[in-house]
Amino acid sequence: MQLDGQTLILGADNGAVAAKLRQISNELISLFLTRGCEVTGIQIRVQVRVQPQIQPPRPRKVGQHGKKALEEFAVELKDSPLKEALKRLAKRS
Repeated sequence: MQLDGQTLILGADNGAVAAKLRQISNELISLFLTRGCEVTGIQIRVQVRVQPQIQPPRPRKVGQHGKKALEEFAVELKDSPLKEALKRLAKRS
C-alpha cells in the first residue's frame, strides 16, 4: 500500500483479489473521504509472489551410540508395541 499524492496504490496477490478491489474502489474512496483522508483515486496492481520450493524432508539417521541406546532400552521394556517399535528402529539404523 502506497499513497502517491491523492492516489492510493494497492497491491493484490492475484487477479481475483485485484478484480474485487476494483469493484469496491468507489466505496473505499468514499470511506476514506468521510474519515478525512484526501484519497481521490485508487490504483490496483497485481503482485504475484513466487512460492519457495519446498524441499522434501531428509530421512533422519540414528548414530551408533543412539542405536545402542535404543537396543538397551528395548531390552528393559516388557513386551509391548513400544518395545517392538524400538527394535525395528534400531534394526533399520
